[in-house]
Amino acid sequence: MKIHYINILLFELPLNILIYNQRNHKSTTHHTLKIPITRLLCECELYAPATYDDDPQMKEVMVKFSKQTQQRFEEYDERMKTTRQKCKDKCDKEIQKIILKDKMEKQMAQQLTTLETKIGTDDIPTCVCEKSMADKMEKGCLRCGYGLGTVAPTVGLIGSVAVHVWKPVALKEAINAALNAAASNISATAKAAGIEAGKKAVIAGLKLSHINILVPDIFEQISNARHYNEVLSFADTIIVKRQTMCGAVANTLDSATCRIININLHTIRPDGSNYLPDRQGIRVTLELILGKATTNAEAAEAAKNSTLTAEITTKQTTAINTIFMSKQTAILASVVAIVVIVLIMIIIYLILRYRRKKKMKKKLQYIKLLKE
Repeated sequence: MKIHYINILLFELPLNILIYNQRNHKSTTHHTLKIPITRLLCECELYAPATYDDDPQMKEVMVKFSKQTQQRFEEYDERMKTTRQKCKDKCDKEIQKIILKDKMEKQMAQQLTTLETKIGTDDIPTCVCEKSMADKMEKGCLRCGYGLGTVAPTVGLIGSVAVHVWKPVALKEAINAALNAAASNISATAKAAGIEAGKKAVIAGLKLSHINILVPDIFEQISNARHYNEVLSFADTIIVKRQTMCGAVANTLDSATCRIININLHTIRPDGSNYLPDRQGIRVTLELILGKATTNAEAAEAAKNSTLTAEITTKQTTAINTIFMSKQTAILASVVAIVVIVLIMIIIYLILRYRRKKKMKKKLQYIKLLKE
């Protein structure tokens, strides 16, 4: 007891606060004498033996504390009694509801077997009530399925038509753009092919005129030349070689070969009479060969140009077709996805509708049973 008294004195201030708070919660005002504080903690001898057994102030504090504590416990018991009574009443009501529900279910199970299963729409009572979440979802699924069901064919039809209308225009623009981008390359390649064909035609014409007999390395020089029209620069060389090999002064070739060469060079006629002077005849011969070579070169250049253009056109057409196939696949996938969503919405709507009808049928059976 001495130790408890010392502790109470040490915490005198919190104890007083507790007492004051208790007073604030009560409606009645207690008139008690204020205990004068005549001692300070610094003046107390903490380790001295306890001498509060006979202290009247300490006893009075203990008595007040015990009374107030007892009073609070009594108030708590009163509140708990009220709470327990409420809980008991609530439990009793729930038990009565459960018992009544069981009795109703047993009676319904016995009497539902005798009810008519054919229920018309006139038998369902009309009432205005708040729609449940299931009803809202049912109507929402119906509207959504209807909307998407009308959109799916439209998307497929309009998308396909738009793709097919846009395809020729896109193909034309793509081919034109590709041809413009490769125009210089096509022109250079076609020109090179034409020059090569012209060189071959020049070599064939020189060979046919037997000029290679006079100038043996003329074929190699023509092949190494930049352009086939440089064949005209060999006129002086051919004149010199002809005069050396088939001339009136010197003749290193046989007369039959020289006669064929002179006829091809237009210097004599087939009957052996003179035709054109050497320079003019050789010039005419080379120009005829050059004319045929130019025709062949132009044809080869045009053919190469057409080939390259066709290759670019085919390449761009394949690319555009691939792109449009992917677009058509995307449109088809979109339509299929919409159809699947529509089917899901319809299935949900049918399930909710079936449950609603089943619920309404059961409610109508309850109503008939209650009327009986």
